[in-house]
Amino acid sequence: MFSYEDRIRAIKLYIKLGKRVGPTIRKLGYPTKNALKNWYSEYEHSRDLQVCYVRSRRKYSDEQKQAAVQHYQDHDRCIASTMKVLGYPCRATLTAWLDELDTEVRKRVVGRAASMQHPLEFKNAAVIELCTRKTSAQEIAKKLAVCRPTLYNWKNQLLGREATPSMKRQNESKPVPEQAELQQQVETLQRDIRRLQLEHDLLKKANELLKKGMGVDLKLLSNREKSLLVDALKQTYVRSELLAELNLARSSYFYHRAQLRNADKYAEVRLAITEIFECNHRCYGYRRMRAALSRRHAFISEKVVQRLMKQECLVVAANKKRRYGSYLGEISPAPENLLNRDFHAAAPNEKWLTDITEFQIPAGKVYLSPMIDCFDGLVVSWTIGTRPDSNLVNTMLESAIETVTDIENRPVIHSDRGAHYRWPGWLSRMHDAKLIRSMSRKGCSPDNAACEGFFGRLKTELFYPRNWEATTIDQFIQVVDSYIRWYNEKRIKISLGSLSPIEYRESLGYAA
Repeated sequence: MFSYEDRIRAIKLYIKLGKRVGPTIRKLGYPTKNALKNWYSEYEHSRDLQVCYVRSRRKYSDEQKQAAVQHYQDHDRCIASTMKVLGYPCRATLTAWLDELDTEVRKRVVGRAASMQHPLEFKNAAVIELCTRKTSAQEIAKKLAVCRPTLYNWKNQLLGREATPSMKRQNESKPVPEQAELQQQVETLQRDIRRLQLEHDLLKKANELLKKGMGVDLKLLSNREKSLLVDALKQTYVRSELLAELNLARSSYFYHRAQLRNADKYAEVRLAITEIFECNHRCYGYRRMRAALSRRHAFISEKVVQRLMKQECLVVAANKKRRYGSYLGEISPAPENLLNRDFHAAAPNEKWLTDITEFQIPAGKVYLSPMIDCFDGLVVSWTIGTRPDSNLVNTMLESAIETVTDIENRPVIHSDRGAHYRWPGWLSRMHDAKLIRSMSRKGCSPDNAACEGFFGRLKTELFYPRNWEATTIDQFIQVVDSYIRWYNEKRIKISLGSLSPIEYRESLGYAA
């Protein structure tokens, strides 16, 4: 409540300072902004201020107050019905009138159950039992017919709040310095365990994602590889912890992560590489893969092809090691070794190679007898059967002879010293076709290395990588026959200019 002089002083200073509220209040220390504006409005309207504040007129008269209380008493003492009939006042106001005028409403009776007073000896015994207990405090309280908080209140009254609730536990507890030292050792061990677990998880992810060995030095990885590891484990570990363990700068991580999130410019090439790899018996390495991509007008370097194949996990099956066989063969007169390991030919149908190989599958054994042309590796003819008899090689020879159209120039047929190539049927067919015989030295498979190489490629690309448990003999024969046709028509050979044997002959003008 401000006096008349205080308000006039504030109005005059307000006018003097150019009706600025802030400076006026700062200089006087009063009033509030709204109060000053209200005072000025009143002064401007009447050119003066009231000497004192006028109290507001009461809203309800004494007669109305008495009528409301009387209606409440006469009509079942219901506040809601009184308000509804009279139309006034509010519930809070009527309640205040009732407290003022109806003395019966304000009568109150307050009672409290008398508390049981326990003797001091009983409390002492209870506190001793609590502090030397071997059971829980709840069981002791139940035994003494008191509540658990009462026991602790008695203990606080007799021993103080600093006393331990169990003297036995206090005596058996270890000294505080030893506990702190043990706790520090536990924390150190936990940190070491977490660090070792982090290192193990990083090595495991490097083996899964980057195809690194479990003994790789993580700090020797490239920043790009480290960024891949951080992204793989950031849901399990804190990013700063991973960066510190890998010795990777934060800026380098975010740079490589942004690079990894960019659109892959080799996305279409990846699909093409996978398709070529699967359609060609999963046997194309990066050189033949690059040649196949060039046919699709995708020209990229061999290093890029090698990297993309590694990222897509397209791995060619490795050659299976076999024990060297030293079978000497039949000791009898045989033709000379005319080829003498010279498997190069200047034209088709100059040098042919033949041999027999065996496939052992769960359904039985299957034998293949091909005729290989040294000019380009073309399989001139072949027979597949379940018995390595004379019919197998004779049929193959007859089919090969039908492909020779030049009567004067007949090919040299080179084979090992097997009995199949000394039987009368084989000899008679060779003589009738005027073919020249050549044989390897006894027990020397390198003398027929080009034919053995074909068998090795066939088994590495087709036979070894697959599981033939559910394959029948007829199905296997069809698979081998399909592979040989693909070998002649589609399989790329780098030595032939990245062409298949038939494509190479067509490019030179020879009839397929």
